[in-house]
Amino acid sequence: MIPIKPHAYAELPQEFYNLQNCHSFDNPLLVIENSQLKQELGLENIEKQKLLDIFNGSSSIENLKPLSMAYSGHQFGQYVEQLGDGRGLLLGSIDSSEGLVDIHLKGAGKTPYSRFGDGRAVLRSVIREYLCGEAMHALSIPTSRALMIIGSDEIVIREKSETAAMLARTAKTHIRFGNFEYFHYNNKPEHVKVLADFCIHNYPTYFSKTKNKYEEFFRSVVEQTACMIAQWQACGFSHGVMNTDNMSILGETFDYGPYGFIEDYLPSYVCNHSDHQGRYAFKNQPYIGLWNCSALGHALSSLISEESQDEILKTYESIFQNKLAELYRKKLGFINSHNEDAQLIQGLLDIMESEKLDYTNTFRNLAQAVTEVKTNELNSDVAMSWIKSYQERHNKESEPIAEKILVMNANNPKYILRNYMAQEVIEAAENSDYSSLETLIEVITFPYEELEKYEHFACRSPDWAKNLEISCSS
Repeated sequence: MIPIKPHAYAELPQEFYNLQNCHSFDNPLLVIENSQLKQELGLENIEKQKLLDIFNGSSSIENLKPLSMAYSGHQFGQYVEQLGDGRGLLLGSIDSSEGLVDIHLKGAGKTPYSRFGDGRAVLRSVIREYLCGEAMHALSIPTSRALMIIGSDEIVIREKSETAAMLARTAKTHIRFGNFEYFHYNNKPEHVKVLADFCIHNYPTYFSKTKNKYEEFFRSVVEQTACMIAQWQACGFSHGVMNTDNMSILGETFDYGPYGFIEDYLPSYVCNHSDHQGRYAFKNQPYIGLWNCSALGHALSSLISEESQDEILKTYESIFQNKLAELYRKKLGFINSHNEDAQLIQGLLDIMESEKLDYTNTFRNLAQAVTEVKTNELNSDVAMSWIKSYQERHNKESEPIAEKILVMNANNPKYILRNYMAQEVIEAAENSDYSSLETLIEVITFPYEELEKYEHFACRSPDWAKNLEISCSS
């Protein structure tokens, strides 16, 4: 028996969604299946073909109510009245040890929210999303993940002719800030309340039914968002499209489009070539997270007073800063907190920026600097001075050096998902070669390990591929 059941969201009023089925591919093919995730969800005994048929809509599960969600959102700071699932379907949910898990299809065909689109995704975009979900999960950053990529021979037009594909993805929820905005701006406060009550009831791990439950709901969203973005900054991840319709109320990273892991450290790095103003530049992500939380607070104004909103929003910065400081201390191998840590961390970032050092490799090689004067990365006079201060800081702690290095190597990945790697995998897959996709998955699944046969994946990107900007088109 397949444990996918109707999603509780389908019991909400009709204004929240549209019930519909997937638009199947005529000739679907399996590109890749996530066997690890399949096992985690208790689906390991279900044959690949059976799952493919269900996700493609070739066969169905009785009583499921697939639906496309209605929502709106702020895109690049401008409110857009109706967005919604233009190419996605919430198929159902699975019970897991950590609560409900959504099963969602991306690229499942036209919906009432598709506007002028065809409702399809393309192979390159679903490969990029599959890869990043696994990379982020391996880095312990909350994220959506994919169960399967389904390819096809169906042609769609983007910047060029491409083949359509579908992603079967999972997340703890697909409810976004934009779901609340949709009802607030359509002057339906009763539906804002219904949705907030739904979230509080269905996600008890995150939200509690206290006397001030709506304030505590908002407080939790703000906290989870601040912590998620601190994790992004610590690992050098740039989302690229931090619109409110791409922000999960449970603080999960999802809706991967033109993302990028920063390479040569450049705080102003913009990975989305449509972001002409640099609104979602790497350095702006913390502020945008707060801006988006403020937009959500406004959408909840029928439930929460402005005074309470302001009080809760004021907690964002300290939560973010404390989480980021904690993460950076681990990356530098510090067990305890000292007053000079912030200055030391900023000093390293300044050196990395001025000397155009690779963000990931510099931190990974920092373990050498605990005991040595030079490292593979830090060799300038300014860097030497920093290393001296760094070693003096380590001397203030009594823990063994070996223990500190273990902490560093467990928090500084050796392997990240560089955009050129994803591009090479995509080009191979577009020629029906999926072997390099499987290899890259193996590498990014173990980002902290020393994988001798994959050593070349830890090298700096070739010059043509550094800090690539990626298209939103998918």
